[in-house]
Amino acid sequence: MPRRVGILGGMGPQATVLLMSKVIAAVSAADDRDHVPLIVDQNPQVPSRIARLIEGTGEDPAPVLAAMARRLEAAGAEALAMPCNTAHHFAPAIAAAVTIPLLDMVTLSVAHAARIAGPDGRVGVLASPALRRIGLFDGRLAQAGLTAVYPDDEAALLGAIRRIKAGNADAEARAAFERASAQLVAAGVATQMIACTEFSLIADSAAEGARAFDTLDVLVGAIVDVSLARDA
Repeated sequence: MPRRVGILGGMGPQATVLLMSKVIAAVSAADDRDHVPLIVDQNPQVPSRIARLIEGTGEDPAPVLAAMARRLEAAGAEALAMPCNTAHHFAPAIAAAVTIPLLDMVTLSVAHAARIAGPDGRVGVLASPALRRIGLFDGRLAQAGLTAVYPDDEAALLGAIRRIKAGNADAEARAAFERASAQLVAAGVATQMIACTEFSLIADSAAEGARAFDTLDVLVGAIVDVSLARDA
């Protein structure tokens, strides 16, 4: 039987629905029972990661995320996944709250980047400025012999994230994302990591010449592998 995977969702809600759709699409199924069973805690009331990590205000998300993890384990989840890159700053609190594994999107994505990065080892990171501030990817990329490179106009990216969270995955948000991707390409950084699940909703707007991959897709692959006991 497939293993049940618990999803710590709601960050944001559309990204969680996108994850579920991608998991369904990733399975070659002849019947309903062939699909990955998911238990989803769609909790948009998780305290703002942006407010906590960028603005220095607001409630700590860690206790809320830990409580979600415990609920999912109690409901029968055999592994956990969280479709929010920034929230992985709080992954240690989540892992400490349960006895089941958390599929770490950061670790998985760094391993993927190492497989596809160019010879200079530079990886563009298209994400919330919070990721750069907390160094979420930097240390682990460095351990893999890679260097994180960020777009210059992070304020524009944050503005695009806020628009998407407000339900506006529109031309303005797409243009800001494309400009950031193009700036990285112009700087010689073609390998790019889409490391914000809001940007997963507009991932097709990456600039021409970018070798972009979505951390959400990496997580989807891990969810399917764990659930269906595939070799990773």
